[in-house]
Amino acid sequence: MGFICGFSVATGAAARLVSGYDSYGNICGQKNAKLEAIPNSGMDHTHRKYVFFLDPCNLDLINRKIKSVALCVTACPRQELKTLSDVQKFAEINGSALCSYNLKPSEYTTSSKASVLCPKLPVPASAPIPFFHRCAPVNISCYAKFAEALITFVSDNSVLHRLISGVMTSKEIILGLCLLSLVLSMILMVIIRYISRVLVWILTILVILGSLGGTGVLWWLYAKQRKSPKETVIPEQLQIAEDNLRALLIYAISATVFTVLLFLIMLVMRKRVALTIALFHVAGKVFIHLPLLVFQPFWTFFALVLFWAYWIMTLLFLGTAGSAVQNDQGFVEFRVSGPLQYMWWYHVVGLIWISEFILACQQMTVAGAVVTYYFTRDKRNLPFTPILASVNRLIRYHLGTVAKGSFIITLVKIPRMILMYIHSQLKGKENACARCVLKSCICCLWCLEKCLNYLNQNAYTATAINSTNFCTSAKDAFVILVENALRVAAINTVGDFMLFLGKVLIVCSTGLAGIMLLNYQQDYTVWVLPLIIVCLFAFLVAHCFLSIYEMVVDVLFLCFAIDTKYNDGSPGREFYMDKVLMEFVENSRKAMKEAGKGGVADARELKPMASGASSA
Repeated sequence: MGFICGFSVATGAAARLVSGYDSYGNICGQKNAKLEAIPNSGMDHTHRKYVFFLDPCNLDLINRKIKSVALCVTACPRQELKTLSDVQKFAEINGSALCSYNLKPSEYTTSSKASVLCPKLPVPASAPIPFFHRCAPVNISCYAKFAEALITFVSDNSVLHRLISGVMTSKEIILGLCLLSLVLSMILMVIIRYISRVLVWILTILVILGSLGGTGVLWWLYAKQRKSPKETVIPEQLQIAEDNLRALLIYAISATVFTVLLFLIMLVMRKRVALTIALFHVAGKVFIHLPLLVFQPFWTFFALVLFWAYWIMTLLFLGTAGSAVQNDQGFVEFRVSGPLQYMWWYHVVGLIWISEFILACQQMTVAGAVVTYYFTRDKRNLPFTPILASVNRLIRYHLGTVAKGSFIITLVKIPRMILMYIHSQLKGKENACARCVLKSCICCLWCLEKCLNYLNQNAYTATAINSTNFCTSAKDAFVILVENALRVAAINTVGDFMLFLGKVLIVCSTGLAGIMLLNYQQDYTVWVLPLIIVCLFAFLVAHCFLSIYEMVVDVLFLCFAIDTKYNDGSPGREFYMDKVLMEFVENSRKAMKEAGKGGVADARELKPMASGASSA
C-alpha cells in the first residue's frame, strides 16, 4: 500500500491531482516540459493556477468524466458571461483567457473559429474547488442529468430540488434527532441491565403466543374455506378455490411444525435462557466499571474515516498517474502501462483487509478490557485504564493475531464481491440455472463470512485470556463453542433478538420524534429525505452501541466457561464471576441435585479452553 502511494506521488500524480492539468498535459501553476508530438504542451502556467472547462456540463456518465477541453486560466469567472464580448471583456480586465491558447483575446469576437475554441455560451458563474484548483459552476443545475442518472427514482428536477431544500432547511432538526438517537442508545444500554430478566421472558412469551396465534388462524381459515358450499362457485373458479384450499393446508401444516419445533426448543433451552439474562446483567456492570467502552465505536469510526480518506486520495493519485498518451481527439491522458496498471486491484484488497484489521483491533481491545475486568476479584483493584492497557497489549503482542484473522475474512469476502459483480453484470442475460448457482455461491460465502467473523471474535477473546497465537486460540474457541452449543445458541438467539428489538425501538422512537417535529416545519413540503437520513443515522448509532454490548456478552461467556472449569467455589478455588452468575451456578446445581445427577453436571458442561487458561 505504501509503495502504491509512493509510486503515484513520485510519478507526478499528486501535482496533477491537486493543481490540475489541461488537455495538453500541462500542469497548472508551474512550468512544464515539452511532450513529443503534443501541440501546446510545455507551456509556462506559473500564473495560470486554475483549470477551466469549456463545456463543464458535458458529462460522460459511463466513464465518469467531463467530455470537455480543459485549459489553465488565471481566474474563474465569478459571474455569468452571456456573449463572446463578455468573455473578451473578462480576459482584458482579469487577464484570464477562457478560449483556446491559439486564440488571442482580441480575436474572440472576430475569428470564425471562436465558436469552437471558446467556451459554450452562456459561461456559468464558477468558483475554484477548495484544494483542487478546478473551476466548478456555482449553480449545479447543469449537473441535473448526472444527478438523475445517480438517483433513478427522481423523474422531475423539482422533486430533487425540494428534497435538497428540505434537508438544508431542517438541518438543525436533523442534528437534534441524531443527538437524540445517541442519547437513546446510551439509555437503552443502562435499561437492558435492569430489566433484562423481564424483557427476555416477555419476548419469549410473545414469540410463542404469536406462533400459536398464527397457526390457529391458518387452521381456522382452512376449516372455514373447506366447509364453504361449492355449489355457489362457478366452474371456472372451482379449480382456483381448490388450489387455495391446498395452499392453506400446506401453510397450516408448516406453521404447526414450526410452532412445535419452537416450543420444543424453548423447553430445552428454558434453563439456558437464565444464563443469557445473567450475562446481560453483568455486561451492564462492565460498562459501569469501564465507561470508556462506550466510546470504542467512535475511535474505530475515526480510524476508519482516516484510512478511507487516505485510500480515496491514493486512488485519485492512481487515476492521474502514468505516462502521457494522446487519445483519439488529440488530447493528453495519463495511463499506467505494464504490470503496474493492475496496482489498483491490490489497492482494493488493501481497502478490505485494513478495514477488517481496524474492526478486529476494536474486538481485541474490548476482549482484553473485559477479560481484565472479569478476572480481577476485587473490582476496586482494576487498572486505572483497562482499555489503554488492552491497547498496549494489542500493539506489543497481538498485532499478528489481528492481521491474520482479518486476512482470513478478506479471503472470503473478495470472492463473494467478485461473484456479486458478475451477477450484476449478467443480470437478465444468464439462464435460470446459472442464476441459481451464482446466488447459492454468494449465499454460502456470506454464511461462511459470518461464521468466521464470530469465530474470530471468540479467538481474540481466547488470545486475551491465554496469550496464545491466532490458530491455537481459534481452535480452543471453536472447541468450547461446540461443546457448549446449546448455551451459545441461547445467547445468540435470545440475546441478538433482544438487541435487534432495541435497535428497532431506537429507530422507531427517533423516527416518531422526527415526524412530530418535521410536521410543524412549514418551510417546505417534502421531508421524506430528512426522515430517512435521521432513521439511517439512528440505526447506525444503535448498531454501534449495541454491537459493543453484544461483544461484551460473548466475551463474558467464554470467561464464564473458563471460570466454572477451573474453580468450584471452594476455599482456594473461589469463583471470579459476579454474584449474579454465581446464583445461576448455584441454582443449576440445586436443580441437578433434585434430579439426582450430582449437582455439578452444569459446570461439567462448560469445558476448558486451553491448559494455559488457569494462569488467566
